[in-house]
Amino acid sequence: MHAVGDGGIAILPAAPVALRSGDVEYVYRQDNDFYYLTGFAEPEAVALFAPGEKEQFVLLVRPRDPERETWTGRRAGLEGAVADYRANRALPIDDLDGVLRRYLDKVERVYFPLSGNERMNTRVLDLVRYAQAMRPRIGSGPNAILDPRAIIHEERLRKGPEELAAMRRAIAISAAAHRAAMTQARGAMMEWEIEALVDYTFRSRGAAGPSYPSIIASGPNAATLHYVNNDRRMETGELLLIDAGCEFDFYAADVTRTFPIGACFSPLQRELYEIVLTAQLAAIEAIRPGAKFDDPHDLAVRILVEGMCRVGLLQGPADQALRDGSWRRYYMHRTSHWLGMDVHDVGLYRLGGESRTLEPGMVLTVEPGLYVAPHDDQAPERFRGVGIRIEDDVLVTPEGHEVMTAAVPKSVAEIESLTASRA
Repeated sequence: MHAVGDGGIAILPAAPVALRSGDVEYVYRQDNDFYYLTGFAEPEAVALFAPGEKEQFVLLVRPRDPERETWTGRRAGLEGAVADYRANRALPIDDLDGVLRRYLDKVERVYFPLSGNERMNTRVLDLVRYAQAMRPRIGSGPNAILDPRAIIHEERLRKGPEELAAMRRAIAISAAAHRAAMTQARGAMMEWEIEALVDYTFRSRGAAGPSYPSIIASGPNAATLHYVNNDRRMETGELLLIDAGCEFDFYAADVTRTFPIGACFSPLQRELYEIVLTAQLAAIEAIRPGAKFDDPHDLAVRILVEGMCRVGLLQGPADQALRDGSWRRYYMHRTSHWLGMDVHDVGLYRLGGESRTLEPGMVLTVEPGLYVAPHDDQAPERFRGVGIRIEDDVLVTPEGHEVMTAAVPKSVAEIESLTASRA
């Protein structure tokens, strides 16, 4: 409200319903920005924030309709929007055009996110254009359209206690899923069997489900960063990379572990794994208030490159490989991203052209890796088809950092104590 100011109005639409195929809809999920500000999870809703008005927070929602609710479930209705969601006023969503006309006549600035909801974009822009056309006659009306996400996303970047509580629950459930996979994965199983186990653990413990499509990548599939087919037969002696996290109360976990399908790592697997783990541990230690967002990445890259040169995956001294960028062939992504309601959460990574300074309440991932494509003829044959990634979720605290995913085993000894139990 303060950022929008008395001369502005913010218009936030709910996420539209999406068809999966035919007349079957996807399971509905609310837009994160809309939910963050309102807590309202139903479709066909619009929130208005008008600091200059007596009724500053208005929700337009679907009225109660016993016949429709028989098919699709109970609605909050106008009464619930006020009583349960603390709107100053609630109106039927069918009145949106008329309501917006009345508000737009009085404001100079309209905050509205131009997103993938093209129908709503067109509807609001047509109303804004009409109000602008009437401005010379009535002496007031909008002369600017601004993006409210610049305001909202800065707030979402800094997590409060309730948000961290939801994330801790998502992380605890995700940790249980990863531990279950480590104890159950065996040669001759299909990747989808482990995916089913992971998803079952999520839902059986109260999560909404995966916060992103689970990656269950065995053997050479682990060298594909976003592999989601999960349809290969796993073989004893290979590595299994699982990148999976659940969503709880609209907040995401994001965890990756790589472990042997068999009792223990082979000597080569262990050597490469220890390179990635050393890089990850050092990157985590770099996280503290006042550090730059890029610091963990820069440190991880140096350690990964030194390790790749040491084992012969890269040729020449590490400093030369760092300068010429040859390491990007085997490590092609950033080490961190923000985490919150979205698995790749909102918030700027750079301010004024410089890497952002970390602050307490920010949550970021730390996920270095090594990936050698199966048919990479520039890599020594012994490395081909190997993919390793280790990912944790880290909270910036006033004193330094907290590894929120510490309960998920990642040392060689911890992992082999679990994998050996299934041998």
